[in-house]
Amino acid sequence: MNAIILSAIWGVVMMFAGVFIKNKSVPKYLAVTGLVCVLVFNILQEFNGLSLFNFPIQDMLRTDNFNLLFITLILGCTLVYFLLNATEIEKVGEHVGEYYALIFFILSGIAIVSTFNTLLMLFIGIEIISIPLYILTASDKRNLKSNEAALKYFLMGAFSTGIMLMGIAFLYGGTPNATFYIHLLQLGTGTLPVLVAVGLLLLLVSMSFKVSAAPFHFWTPDVYDGAPTVFTSFMSTMVKAAGFFAFLRLFTNAFGALQAQWQTLVLIITVATLVIGNITAVFQQSVKRMLSYSSIAQAGFMMLAIFAINTKAREGILLYSVAYSLATIGMFGVLTKMKDYTIDGFNGLAKTQPLMAFAATVCLLSLTGVPLTAGFQSKFFMLMAAVENGQHFWLVIVAVLLAAVSAYYYFKIIQAIYFKESETDSIVFEGTVTSPFKWMLLVIVALILMVGIYPEIIIGLLYA
Repeated sequence: MNAIILSAIWGVVMMFAGVFIKNKSVPKYLAVTGLVCVLVFNILQEFNGLSLFNFPIQDMLRTDNFNLLFITLILGCTLVYFLLNATEIEKVGEHVGEYYALIFFILSGIAIVSTFNTLLMLFIGIEIISIPLYILTASDKRNLKSNEAALKYFLMGAFSTGIMLMGIAFLYGGTPNATFYIHLLQLGTGTLPVLVAVGLLLLLVSMSFKVSAAPFHFWTPDVYDGAPTVFTSFMSTMVKAAGFFAFLRLFTNAFGALQAQWQTLVLIITVATLVIGNITAVFQQSVKRMLSYSSIAQAGFMMLAIFAINTKAREGILLYSVAYSLATIGMFGVLTKMKDYTIDGFNGLAKTQPLMAFAATVCLLSLTGVPLTAGFQSKFFMLMAAVENGQHFWLVIVAVLLAAVSAYYYFKIIQAIYFKESETDSIVFEGTVTSPFKWMLLVIVALILMVGIYPEIIIGLLYA
């Protein structure tokens, strides 16, 4: 409850800051201060049970160490995102306070989808996340691609929301208890009614759309490519991780007893996501668009947690959320400073900006899953979850082979950074590469390596 209410309150504070504060540099300090407060009080709730708000929520939300830790990790990654990208957020437009307000509202929605205990709260949380994202996608009003991406995102999002509501209605009508509480559905205790089967399928489709899993991924490349790069970084990391956490929570608590009946469908979606994401990324020349397709490929690995729904899946989703978020934030942070988004635009970066080149390399190695990086540990836990599930071992082999394919397109960027010469005398950057920006890149690199070498720093907190 602390994270939900405090994020919403600070979102309102940032809205008023946008109205009354005209200096574009001030909102970032307010935003960082508010985020630190939300993070501290969420940690206090996690480890000391301190709850500032005790509303009669009728068991619609349930908190435990698992979801509170996930919220803490998401808030921590968002803090890194703020500190790295504050200057870039100011460049998007005049309404800097409002941009931060929308992000805080999204964080409130993330906290809801992490703790929901009813299908209605899942729906509300998803919508609280989605609606501000539509606005952030269209925030660059002068860019036609941004407007087009927002319209496409809004229409596809509305369509998937309708599918979700239809699925919830079928579940409500098909279960003998006629309840929205996921722990009272009592699915798997008898034969599977047709209405329940249809409702489960519709929710699977809707959640797959939200996390951009194939074949429901078609909106992702255009939306990620059209949105301002700094906001693409946010929606492809913390928002996607929250979608997968909600996905895992729903299918574990509501449909866990029916796993044998839906696992094959998840298997097909997982393989399709891995294949389409990785193969399509190979042919991209724009790094931003390549990262968009690689985010689909990363979603394929995260789908392994939904496929397995076991202890390793729970641990893996935490590690993957942190590893993927940090590496992608770092890579998009470097990308925001580049004038040319093509692979050739990175030619010779190591000579002009060696620290940026090093940070980009570590982020790319982590996304690939090279040992000693957080990405390796997260992929390892996901593969272990699939192995421990004991079904369809060939899926693990497919995932490993396609991870090798991902190395090809990630290493193309590394090759350009270190082994190719720029056609011009120097690389043109958007604005100046400041010292605080470089220090934050080093922090991201340190966190990636720390989690890669010692993953128990996160997993241990789950059992603290």
